[in-house]
Amino acid sequence: MPESNQVTRLLQDWSQGDASALNELTPLVYDELRRLARQHIRRERPGHTLEATALAHEAYLRLVDQRRVQWRSRAHFFAIAATLMRRILVDHARSRHYAKRGAGVVPVSLDNLATLSDERAGELVALDDVLADLERVDRRKSRVVELKFFGGLTTEEAAEVLGISPRTVERDWDLAQAWLYRAMKAP
Repeated sequence: MPESNQVTRLLQDWSQGDASALNELTPLVYDELRRLARQHIRRERPGHTLEATALAHEAYLRLVDQRRVQWRSRAHFFAIAATLMRRILVDHARSRHYAKRGAGVVPVSLDNLATLSDERAGELVALDDVLADLERVDRRKSRVVELKFFGGLTTEEAAEVLGISPRTVERDWDLAQAWLYRAMKAP
């Protein structure tokens, strides 16, 4: 993984209009974007029509199109990348006509979603829906789930992005998982 300080410096330079910083930054973040995309695709059903490389490229294109973002750090960049990848996958799932709220989907825990199969592909849409509900109740807990589960960020990286302590991230993570589990179980 590239030196975090170097990535942060290049992101900040790029935010301030230095186009050459993007050229230096791209090779430093590309492998990590592909790793993150592979992580997302592994959770999808076998034979998913969106490949990890395509997901990484789509997220990269959306990231470089972010004109108004003031990049704070490497963790901030990858948090936004994770959010974009989640949205790309959810949009893809919705376009495949998965039912709103995952009708007919058996509720599962976040841990079990890592092995998302063909029969359970709609759970991604259901999880996105209940995550949106959680966001309306407690935005920070929703962001913790997004950063840790979808983004693969460590507790420390999530704490940095959110500007809170790692212990608060752990508490929010535990409470959010319980909330989401109950919400996914509800009729």
